Amino acid sequence: MSRIRLRWVLLGAFAALVAAYLMLPTLIVIPMSLNDSSVLGVFAETWSLRWFEEILTDRSWGATALVSLQVAVGTLILATSVGTAAALGLQRVSARWRLPITAVIVSPMIIPPVIIGIGTYVLFLRWYLDGSVLGLILAHSVLALPFVVVTVTATLSQLDPVYERAAASLGASPWTRFRRVTLPLIAPGMFAGALFAFVMSWDEVVVSIFLTDAQTRTLPVFMWTQVRTQLTPALAAVGVFLTVLSIVALVSMRRLQKGND
Repeated sequence: MSRIRLRWVLLGAFAALVAAYLMLPTLIVIPMSLNDSSVLGVFAETWSLRWFEEILTDRSWGATALVSLQVAVGTLILATSVGTAAALGLQRVSARWRLPITAVIVSPMIIPPVIIGIGTYVLFLRWYLDGSVLGLILAHSVLALPFVVVTVTATLSQLDPVYERAAASLGASPWTRFRRVTLPLIAPGMFAGALFAFVMSWDEVVVSIFLTDAQTRTLPVFMWTQVRTQLTPALAAVGVFLTVLSIVALVSMRRLQKGND
């Protein structure tokens, strides 16, 4: 009995160390954002909210955040719509072709973002989409599409086809069956995929560097520029906001999963 208890104690201690190792780099951003020092990483003796005030009053931070919001919302709409349609289509494809088609769809999760950024930049130069919000939405949708397809496909795999057959036996058209039966049942998976798409677009920086200019810089790109030119605790303050946003998205997805169960 003592050996079993000792094993669980050691396992708990190891899990706590791993959790601390994973969380400390994120949690250290909070005291850095409240530091009165003007240099990131150098702690002063006093605490201040001056960096939160700066990012809330500086027009540069507000403008880039607005661009990021526009791109993230556009990516959410486009990736969720196309991803849901792709997931529904995969359910009707023969097993022989389903695997290769799925591999093509989820390939952006495997290909390095730098390669996608270079290819997208060359292509969008010819289409005159570089430096535009539309170009960013299209590029981010390619990156977010696999997340939507995976989440919606997982929801569809748990969907009992008897509901759709029952609706068909009652004379419902294919569109009515989709709108009144299938769509409400897969809505939690769609919402989870939409949240993934929004967060991915909001945090994306590698591909965005290739496609943005001075007028269409996203928040992560502006933060990257600040890292190279002006390293202040304002970056930590922005990091706190991004962390809170990620936590809200994670909690929302968890609640959706519980509701689906």
